Amino acid sequence: MSFLPQELIRKKRDGNALTAEEIAFIVQGITTGSMADEQVGAFAMAVFFQGMSMDERIALTCGMRDSGTVLDWKPQNLGRPVVDKHSTGGVGDKVSLMLAPIVAACGAAVPMISGRGLGHTGGTLDKLESIPGYNAVPSPELFAKVTKQVGCAIIGQTSAMAPADKRLYGIRDVTATVESIPLITASILSKKLAAGLDALVMDVKFGSGSFMGALDRSRELAQSIVTVANGAGCPTRALLTDMNEVLGTTAGNAVEVVEALDYLSGTRREPRLHAVTIALAAEMLLASKLAGDLSEAEAKAEAALASGAAAEIFARMVVALGGPADLF
Repeated sequence: MSFLPQELIRKKRDGNALTAEEIAFIVQGITTGSMADEQVGAFAMAVFFQGMSMDERIALTCGMRDSGTVLDWKPQNLGRPVVDKHSTGGVGDKVSLMLAPIVAACGAAVPMISGRGLGHTGGTLDKLESIPGYNAVPSPELFAKVTKQVGCAIIGQTSAMAPADKRLYGIRDVTATVESIPLITASILSKKLAAGLDALVMDVKFGSGSFMGALDRSRELAQSIVTVANGAGCPTRALLTDMNEVLGTTAGNAVEVVEALDYLSGTRREPRLHAVTIALAAEMLLASKLAGDLSEAEAKAEAALASGAAAEIFARMVVALGGPADLF
């Protein structure tokens, strides 16, 4: 079905809900370039001021997810649930570096597609690229191989995944529409759901060191993401975590990697960082049905650390993606 972009922009500008078909047309226009930058910017601004219903957000998220490659892990015969975690970002948030290997050591597959820094917050991808030789954007074949053989792989988004989001985000960035919760929801989830997950756990930060800032805005985003992800068929839960001060003791790409190594090896574990990491690991194990209740999930995560299994998996992942063999 064909529509006129300007008519759909006007419809949203005037506060009316768009149908799934209309949103699919807009996503196609964003992906193929048939909608001009000015029109995409006008659409983003209309959403910024008028918002979107949950049904609209689900349609936008699924359309953007399907605009590129969607991973299918069935041919890999992983024999384990596929689960991921996403953080909305904060200063000194190095949780992913420890979390992925902990959960992998507990029996899940964790294909973690991470982002770069956003505003004043640090990105997991930037941290990992401080490791000499680490290939943060491997081929899809290598990504799948490392995930299967090691249990986790932390990489960056490839150009083939959610290309609609890549273009829309670039335009949002220059049109002052980044803060729109419906657009943030679709941006985060289109990339995460393209990873073919069985379950997702969100770490939604609040506080001065976070991207979102105010607690009420963070809670609104968490509710939006959980509702939309579940509506799109991916069981999802979220935790709200405090980012009014740095998690751990470091902020900066290379020094955060060093702190993560100290954490995994048991040399040093700052209590707040440990509490957040274990809480998220437990939620991932519950979402993956690898634990029956919260206390069992927390015990499994602690055991993966104490045994050295998580540290070993992190080291193997780094080597498999081109990093040094003597990292620890």
